[in-house]
Amino acid sequence: MAGKVGGVHESHGSRNSVETDSLARFAVEEHNKKENALLEFARVVKAEEQVVAGTLHHLTLEAIDGGKKKIYEAKVWVKPWMNFKELQEFKHTGEVPSFTPSDLGCRRDGHGEGWKPVPTEDPEVQEAANHALQTIQQRSNSLFPYELQEITHANANVNESHAKYDMHLKVKRGGKEEKLKVEVHKNAEGTFNLNQMVPDHS
Repeated sequence: MAGKVGGVHESHGSRNSVETDSLARFAVEEHNKKENALLEFARVVKAEEQVVAGTLHHLTLEAIDGGKKKIYEAKVWVKPWMNFKELQEFKHTGEVPSFTPSDLGCRRDGHGEGWKPVPTEDPEVQEAANHALQTIQQRSNSLFPYELQEITHANANVNESHAKYDMHLKVKRGGKEEKLKVEVHKNAEGTFNLNQMVPDHS
């Protein structure tokens, strides 16, 4: 057998190849069966393999659990000549911010750092706006609930550890329309925090 037995090295195929994707989907499906879970495969982050009696594939993958992206590591043992494939290990290793720099076109290519316009209808932006209103309502003594009418503009500043959302909101309270400018931060664990709120006079 050529090569170092037992050495882990990067997979020959692309991490997004059909074969690698298939192995990652298999790992998620097997984990779901064993743990009675409902993970939904998203993408392969990293793929390595190890020569054993067959090949042990070390996969780092993203899967969606209850609407949140999380990182998992899986090991799948494959013996092609026996048509054998088995999930050896599957473990949760971390959370994924719902937005990554590349999602928002904020690639670190020397041009992209800083605030970027983002679609106001994006679910992540909507969630940040709703969190802001809930927090404002909790801090307010008003008997009338704040109702979100429209997100008129949204910018985001994202890196690997957190996301910041700068939004202009049109809200209604007791039949009266108001405009607010809010800044909401989201940490790597997915927790939102209203950082700033001022009336928007623009």
